[in-house]
Amino acid sequence: MNGVQAAVALGKRELIRQVRQPASILTPMLVWAFFVGGFSGAIGQDNTDQNLTAYMIPGVASLTVMFASIFASISLIQDRHDGVLRAALISPAPRWSIVAGKVGAGALVAMLQGLVVLASLPFVGAELSIVGVVGACFGLALISVALIGLGLWLAWIVDSSQGFHGIMNAVLMPMWLTSGAVFPINDAAGWLRMVAMLNPLSWAHSAIRSSLGMTGIEGMPVGLDWIVSVGFAGACVVLAVAVMGQATKRRATLSE
Repeated sequence: MNGVQAAVALGKRELIRQVRQPASILTPMLVWAFFVGGFSGAIGQDNTDQNLTAYMIPGVASLTVMFASIFASISLIQDRHDGVLRAALISPAPRWSIVAGKVGAGALVAMLQGLVVLASLPFVGAELSIVGVVGACFGLALISVALIGLGLWLAWIVDSSQGFHGIMNAVLMPMWLTSGAVFPINDAAGWLRMVAMLNPLSWAHSAIRSSLGMTGIEGMPVGLDWIVSVGFAGACVVLAVAVMGQATKRRATLSE
């Protein structure tokens, strides 16, 4: 079995696992009903005539993607304890295929859940275009790929569901809160803006909002937010592949 076939097989397994958990769609549907059904009237518009509800929805979509990515990453711990991962590691399939299967399937599910949340934008007065929606979906996919890659790396190190949830919450929630998901970075205090600029999620949110015709990070070269987002996703995937490679070397050493 070559790398592509192994990645497709593992990806199908992940998709079946997540489809059999219908509760995973509950979060985006609740968020959708929350914003469309009642939150839009409570927030309305600020004194600059900016639609704050529309501004917040991409950030909430990324939060939905973040939760879905955590569930996709934690499956590595279960596979490790069930012996499934051991079988994959001793197979001739390359290590990147394991990461590709999990990241591909997890990112697809997470992006679709985020898209459900973005679908509420027209109901709160935001205008959407096909190009904008495609760009936003790509941005959500980059966030998911990055977080799943990071999650797979941490899941292998922690090897405990309880510890994994604690670490991911300690890492990801501060990243999300300081990324401008629910407030404009451009209007933040100086120190918080500096923190946000160092946060890769801030650039992903900027790219998504720019695609949707909203305000991103001001004063930055055009396209820099996309470059940073792609780089962050790529670096996290490299981390996940590296930890799988180390696991294979350790297993080979023990078997000698």
